[in-house]
Amino acid sequence: MLKTFRGRAVVILAALGLSAFYLSTRGLKQGLDLQGGMHLVLEVDDPEATLTEEERADAIDRAERIIRARIDEFGVEEPLIQKIGADRLIVELAGLDDESRAKEIINQQAYLEWKLVLPTTEVDNALERLDRAVVVAIGEEGLREMGRAVEAAEATPDIQDLLFSDTDSEDEAGEGAGDEAEGAAAGEEGEAASADEAGDAVAADETPAAAEPSEAESPDGAADEGAADDEAAPDDEDEGELNLRPFTSLLGRGEAGVYLVDMGDVEAAQRFMDLPEFQRALPRNVSLQWGWDSLPLGAVFYRELYVLEEDAFLTGDQLETATANRDPQYNQAQVLFQLNRRGGRDFQRLTGSHIGDRIAIVLDGEVVSAPVVRDRIGASGSIDLGSSDMSEASDLALVLRAGALPAPLRIMEERTVGPSLGQDSVDQGRIAGIVGVVAVLVVMLLYYKVAGLLAILALGVYLALVMGGLAALNATLTLPGIAGLILSVGMAVDANVLIFERVREELARRRAPKTAVDEGFGAAMSAIVDANITTLITGLILFQFGTGPVRGFAVTLCIGIVASFFSALYVTRTFFLVYLSRKRGSDPISI
Repeated sequence: MLKTFRGRAVVILAALGLSAFYLSTRGLKQGLDLQGGMHLVLEVDDPEATLTEEERADAIDRAERIIRARIDEFGVEEPLIQKIGADRLIVELAGLDDESRAKEIINQQAYLEWKLVLPTTEVDNALERLDRAVVVAIGEEGLREMGRAVEAAEATPDIQDLLFSDTDSEDEAGEGAGDEAEGAAAGEEGEAASADEAGDAVAADETPAAAEPSEAESPDGAADEGAADDEAAPDDEDEGELNLRPFTSLLGRGEAGVYLVDMGDVEAAQRFMDLPEFQRALPRNVSLQWGWDSLPLGAVFYRELYVLEEDAFLTGDQLETATANRDPQYNQAQVLFQLNRRGGRDFQRLTGSHIGDRIAIVLDGEVVSAPVVRDRIGASGSIDLGSSDMSEASDLALVLRAGALPAPLRIMEERTVGPSLGQDSVDQGRIAGIVGVVAVLVVMLLYYKVAGLLAILALGVYLALVMGGLAALNATLTLPGIAGLILSVGMAVDANVLIFERVREELARRRAPKTAVDEGFGAAMSAIVDANITTLITGLILFQFGTGPVRGFAVTLCIGIVASFFSALYVTRTFFLVYLSRKRGSDPISI
C-alpha cells in the first residue's frame, strides 16, 4: 500500500493532519527571547563570609534542585535554571505573569520535616464526615458539574482489587489484592537503619511490621469530632446528599498508612482537601500529604497520599549533613545523615519507641521517602534504598541537604524582558527565515525547473511537519531554534540536490525517465541516510549535554532532520510519481 500513489497520499495527508491538529490545539510556545519574561541572577547570601568555597558551592547545588522543583510546580514552561561559576544561578522564566510570586517561591527556604506515618484507621472512620464536609462546601450541583457526585454504592474499590481481581472468584481477587499490597511494601524506597548502635542486620526484603489500629479516641476527641460533625452536617432537607462520596471515591488502598489516588484525580482530591470544612472534619493531629513522585501500578499511575502526624518531631534545621554511599556489606545504595546533638537525642528517643513503624521524610510538604524503623537511631543514621542505583541516593542526599540550606539566596540581578524586545527578536527571526527560505527556493526553481518546483512543494510539507512536531512535543521555539530550523531547511534541500544530480547522471546514460528517477532515488539513499544520521547524533548530544538555547537549537534541528528525511525520500518521490504519470515513457522530464 505504501508504494502505491494512493497509499503514499494517505500517509502524507495523515502526517499533515496530525501537524495541523497539534498546531491548532497546542500552538507554538515561544522562549524568553521571543515573548519576554523574567531573568534573575541569584547568589548565596553570606554577608559575613562565614561559608567556605566548598560550602557555597554545595548550597548552590541544593538550591538548584529545590528551585527547579518549585518552578516546575509553579507551571512555567521550559524554564532555564543554570549554575554559573561556583556560587551563582541564572533563572530565566519565559512568559511569566506573576513575577512577585515567582520571586517569593525562589527565595523561600526549603522546609524539611520528619513525621510519623499513622495507620489509616482514624481517617477511615472519618471518611463519611469528610465526604459530608465536601458536599456541604461545594454542593451537590457543583459536584455534578465536576463529575464527582459519586454515590456510596459507586465508590471506587481498592486499587489492588481493580488490578488483580478475578472475574470468576471474589476470594481470588482478595488474595491478589493482598499479594500486591505485600509487594508494594517490599518495594518501598528504603529502610532506616541504625549507625550509632550496631545491631544485627535486617534483610531489606523483610516485610514491615503492621501498624496496630489506634486506640479509641478520648472523650475530648470525641467531643471535638462531634462538633465537627455538627458544623459539617447539612440540613434535614438535604438528607439525599449524605449518600454522596466525592472524596472516598478517589481513594484506593495502598500499604500501611497510605492511600493511592489516580493521577487524573489528584487535582480534585487536592481541591477537596483545601476546603476549610474538610480541614475541620479531619481527625485531630492528623495531616494528609502527597508523595514526592507518581507510583506506577500496572498500566496506571497513582499518587501516594500519606496519613501523617500533623506535628513534626524533627526539622531540617537539626540536620548537619547527608551523603550518598554504598553499603559495603550488601552493596546497596544508602544515604547517611548526621544530626546535631539535640536532633540526635530527639531522634533516638522517638525511633526507640517506634521500631517497626514508618517515618516520613517531608520536603516542602511532600513525602520524599517513608522508611521503616528497624532499630533505634541516634545522631548518625542511614536510609537504605535497596536495589536503587547511586544516582537516586545522590538525589535523595541532595534533597535532604536542601532542607538544611545554610544560607538564603539573594537576587543579584533582575531583568524583565518586555514585549518590545521580544517583538524585535520575533521580527528579526522572521525576516531571517523568510530571506533564507526564499533564496533557496529561487535557486532550486531556476536550476532544476519542474523538479525544483516539486522539491519546493515537498519543502512546504517539510515545514508543516516541523512546526507540528514542535507543537506535539511541547517544545519551546527560541532564536537559536529558528537558526536550527533554517539549517535543517538547507539540509532538506541538500537531500533533493543529491537525488536530482543522481537522476541527471542516469538520464545522461540514456536511461528512460522513470528508470532514471528510480535509480536516482536509490543511489542517493545511502548518502542521505549517512548525512542525516550523523547530524541527528550530533543534535542528540547537544540536547543531552546542552542547556537553555543550545537545547532549543538541538530540538529543532533533530525534528527538522527527521522531517527532511521523510520529505526528501517519500514526499518528493510521491510528487515525481504524479509528474511521471502524466508523461509517456519516452517523454523527457524537466530537471
